[in-house]
Amino acid sequence: MTNDVKVTFRGMDPSAWIESDVRRRARKLDLYCPNIMSCRVVVDRPHRHHESGNRFGVRIDLTVPGEEIAVTRVGNVHGSQKDLATREWVKRLDVEAVRKDLRLVIREAFDIARRRLQDVVRRQRLDVKRHEGPLQGRVVAWNGTARAGRIEAGDGHDVYFHAHSVIGGSAKRLRVGARVTFVEERGDKGPQASTVKLARPQRRRSASTPTPPPGAVSVGGFGA
Repeated sequence: MTNDVKVTFRGMDPSAWIESDVRRRARKLDLYCPNIMSCRVVVDRPHRHHESGNRFGVRIDLTVPGEEIAVTRVGNVHGSQKDLATREWVKRLDVEAVRKDLRLVIREAFDIARRRLQDVVRRQRLDVKRHEGPLQGRVVAWNGTARAGRIEAGDGHDVYFHAHSVIGGSAKRLRVGARVTFVEERGDKGPQASTVKLARPQRRRSASTPTPPPGAVSVGGFGA
């Protein structure tokens, strides 16, 4: 994605250190979502009047397959000096302090973008799992009073479920260690199971029933 990062400045002169910081943070987003198609960042200084302080805004627009993410973050740099005349304020402005405050705005904007990308990745992963059909796992926690528990999926992640999601009236037979099949979806607090079904235990062949030899016919058939 590095070559698809576009940095634009509005209301201010282009800055090499700002662009370098933006591109460095944009590259890190690939760690959370490797299929980012484009990233556009606008660094804006919309309000230059001394009564409003020295305001900076950062907008990030990301494009991923099937999704578009927009993040806007605005900060107020040295707003406490708004009582000074504009020219006097510029003379006294600490450049290093401005850099520190502006970096904070940029960092906060990219932190929000990272969290939204993670949400997109989780949602898309769950969509894929739903299309794959029921998953298999085992019950690792069950609270009969709260009628809720957790399932450990085959890949090791935990999935919350409630008794009302258990189909076939088998909630009373739920035990820790029970094998289940389930359909996973995204809940308010993370992955949850929309349906849970106890797996049928494999029937063991009775020791008193001998295994029929090859070529034997079934009951009611005729011999050779």
